[in-house]
Amino acid sequence: MEWLARTGVPWSAEPDVIASRRLDRSGWEPPGSPSGVAFPRTVADVRAVLKGAAETRTPVVPRGAGTALTGASAAGSGSVVLDLSGMNRILDIRPADGVAVVEPGVITADLDRAAAAHGLRYAPDPASLELSTIGGNVATNAGGLRCAKYGVTRDAVLGMEIVLAGGELLTTGRATLKGVAGYDLTGLFVGSEGTLGVIVSATLRLRPLPAATATIAAYYPDVESAAAASVALAEARIQPVLAELLDQATLDAIDPGLRSAGSALLIVQTDGDQAEAAHAAEVLRAGAVSVQVSEDPEPLLYARRQALPSIERLGRPLIEDIAVPRSRLAEAVRRIGVIAARHDVRICTVAHAGDGNLHPLIVAGSHGSPIPEAAVRAGDDIFALALELGGTVTGEHGIGVLKRQWLAREAGPLSLDLQHRLKAVFDPLGILNPGKAL
Repeated sequence: MEWLARTGVPWSAEPDVIASRRLDRSGWEPPGSPSGVAFPRTVADVRAVLKGAAETRTPVVPRGAGTALTGASAAGSGSVVLDLSGMNRILDIRPADGVAVVEPGVITADLDRAAAAHGLRYAPDPASLELSTIGGNVATNAGGLRCAKYGVTRDAVLGMEIVLAGGELLTTGRATLKGVAGYDLTGLFVGSEGTLGVIVSATLRLRPLPAATATIAAYYPDVESAAAASVALAEARIQPVLAELLDQATLDAIDPGLRSAGSALLIVQTDGDQAEAAHAAEVLRAGAVSVQVSEDPEPLLYARRQALPSIERLGRPLIEDIAVPRSRLAEAVRRIGVIAARHDVRICTVAHAGDGNLHPLIVAGSHGSPIPEAAVRAGDDIFALALELGGTVTGEHGIGVLKRQWLAREAGPLSLDLQHRLKAVFDPLGILNPGKAL
């Protein structure tokens, strides 16, 4: 790694440092280990590393907090991990313009809290918002609970600074809320999983904090009824901030006491006036066991965010991520139950029901043990179900390495070929996160 030392960028080849940056939260293990970890602090540092990597044909794996769930930030033999967590400054918040400019290592929740001091919010809020970084969110086009109303990360990104594979610095987009000049390169980089360039700053849209919110906990006798209730909200032309569905298996994992009122829970939040909240509660009462309205959302949202940690205590989870048209949501959750029974595996289903994004979490044996074949077959059936219902194999987690064969099936040969050709334009040597996303 002499070339990396010559860049002057802090780096390490210590085994414990490499081990701590080698994997992401997916559990997927690449063959071998990276050769080193670079710790850039400036844009110039990132440019120096990528220039050296291009000269030596060294693969580079960009990394934020390592919360990726698809293997997108796992690094294997011969690569260098580019740990961007140290580039964590909020460079500017401009309240009158409704924008923030941040480095990639900024923690998502920290930006939201900083914006709140100005009466604003950063709307995207993935479940990992207290850990995940803005750079990682942009690279995967992360979603979250509030995206039912405010959209996913792409809807908040106005512009970026990106270091390309050869070390060149590219500026995309703008700092204005409107702008249509040229091709949308900003949108192209959002969700590209570090395969086209390395994000070194992002200009993000902020939104006003709501004057008030109302949070509704609606319990149902079964998960299909809860899913149908979320569709009923859309049919009533109610746009909730969030609509989160938890099935019986998930409630049991979090706290069996949560299931005392019903076998499925739908958490709905509105941020309009009292009339909107009252209308939502009225719609949700149809078929519900109980409906409660609260002005303090934290206990319910905390329970929702504890879903994955709670399921991880049951065993190794395969965290699937599909999206279907909202009108097919009830059918999707019903058929996921059929898949679980067919393969005799435990599946805990959590859904961002407001936009049809489901997370069937397959409990696949104990941590560290091989994944049972039944769990793999169940996952394949879930992906096939998503495509059958007119949906997608990933709503917000990305492709990484775990879903590449399913991307080929969803996109088709022409689209996939065009994407490979785009990759070659931006990264002709194929050194940026090779083997990921496509």
